[in-house]
Amino acid sequence: MATKPGKAEGKVRYRRAAIPGLAALAITGGLVMATAQGALGVQFAISGMPFVVTADHLHGQNFEQFGGLDNALDSKNPWLKSSNGQAVVMTSVIGDAQITNLCQSVNLVGINLVIRAGNKGTPVHATNLILDSTDLSGDATFQNIQIGRDASNLSEDQVVGNKYTFGQQADTVDIDNVRQDSYATTASTFSLPGLNMSFQSKGC
Repeated sequence: MATKPGKAEGKVRYRRAAIPGLAALAITGGLVMATAQGALGVQFAISGMPFVVTADHLHGQNFEQFGGLDNALDSKNPWLKSSNGQAVVMTSVIGDAQITNLCQSVNLVGINLVIRAGNKGTPVHATNLILDSTDLSGDATFQNIQIGRDASNLSEDQVVGNKYTFGQQADTVDIDNVRQDSYATTASTFSLPGLNMSFQSKGC
């Protein structure tokens, strides 16, 4: 078995900009390649209805991030801005995540389905968490981060991206005041202590 490539030592902190380089990534030809050979995490047709996720704090181990595409059932999807039934996303992979005061909401055309958990002293816990997002903001700190690594060669998790695509990874990530606009989420396990689901006039 090949040894894991060495990691650059150090700590990098980003304020309100946890995703360096992704603006340029969105126009890179490699990003708009098909999700080849099951490399990306989300393997289902997305509804196209975006949902919002917020949290007071996220702590993650074995963090990876790269660009990709999510696909709707067909090109007629009314929620996607593109005409081809696809959405350009940033895929964030977290091997083990602890999330404090999680809120998730989706606007169902006039009313919001809101899910809350992890707000009574026990955080939400997820393993092999994969998030496909169009926007992510917060106050972030990464430990041993590598930026600009080929997405097919990431080594923090078993999930990787396509060749010649921008990627980044870190041993750990901590983000305060998380806000994320997403199309899809998957996880091997997702524990939601204090779960509450309700319809509300306002989302997260």
